[in-house]
Amino acid sequence: MASLSVVEPQEMEVDRRGESEESGDDETRKKSINGDMDPNLPPATSKEESPVDMDTITLDPEEEDVDLVHCRIGKIEGLGVLQKAKTLSLRQNLIKKIENLDSLSSLRELDLYDNQIRKLENLNKLTQLEQLDVSFNVLRKVEGLEQLTRLKKVFLLHNKIGNIANLGHLPCLEMLELGSNRIRVCLSSLTPSFQLLCVYFQSNRITKMEGLQNLVSLRELYLSHNGIEVIEGLENNKKLTTLDIAANRVKKIENISHLTELQEFWMNDNQIDNWSDLDELKNAKSLETVYLERNPLQKDPQYRRKIMLALPSVRQIDATFIRF
Repeated sequence: MASLSVVEPQEMEVDRRGESEESGDDETRKKSINGDMDPNLPPATSKEESPVDMDTITLDPEEEDVDLVHCRIGKIEGLGVLQKAKTLSLRQNLIKKIENLDSLSSLRELDLYDNQIRKLENLNKLTQLEQLDVSFNVLRKVEGLEQLTRLKKVFLLHNKIGNIANLGHLPCLEMLELGSNRIRVCLSSLTPSFQLLCVYFQSNRITKMEGLQNLVSLRELYLSHNGIEVIEGLENNKKLTTLDIAANRVKKIENISHLTELQEFWMNDNQIDNWSDLDELKNAKSLETVYLERNPLQKDPQYRRKIMLALPSVRQIDATFIRF
């Protein structure tokens, strides 16, 4: 193999952990997308607080963006005056049930992050809804979304969901966040018309990559912190730009040579020990970021140089930018 004739490149440490910008606080977002979420992370709200009476909260009927964050609300009621509301944030409260929202037909975004909700229900009248966040609750099922055909983004991070169902009727869905749940199978019962662009399954119980064949528009797939042993099932996902399989049990990089649009490849904390595996990435001419740290490969004293030689388009190796 030819050697580089350039001076050893300068390397600058950076933090490039991915974020889901629409869901969760900053620290939670940074930890969730690449699967570094601590499953025992406590919610931001103390559940021992006593709920307040909604009569004590002043609501502006003219307000379009309603923010009722951390107000100790225990029950959704008295919101009928918010006829002009397009966004409603009820995050970090003490809500146990979704109810009394039928009159808010203009809502585009509903945020119920960090409450005590056990069931997705009573949402059928919110037919204009485009974004729904019920992360950090105690949901066990994906349900009750049949009429929300305009939904584009659904965040269900850190619940107790065991399987994925009842999503085939959401033709506009682009982003699905299901990290830190109890899912064992990626996806099922999805129609070919699905327009999903980003799917987050980090920190679940997935052992096999399957059920992704209909997601032909998929751009970003996050599967870190599961029990996956083989990279497979991506034959139809040719538009992927980000593939994250960090912190699994993968021994070989394979079955991805057709992913020519890859820009980021996360494979840290696995069992990769053969340098020839990097040949699978040579067709990705726009590949800029590769994470391979904490694999057996990293023990090689020429670790970074060999990655640079094999993948000349790469500009970031692990958390380090390369300056030529």
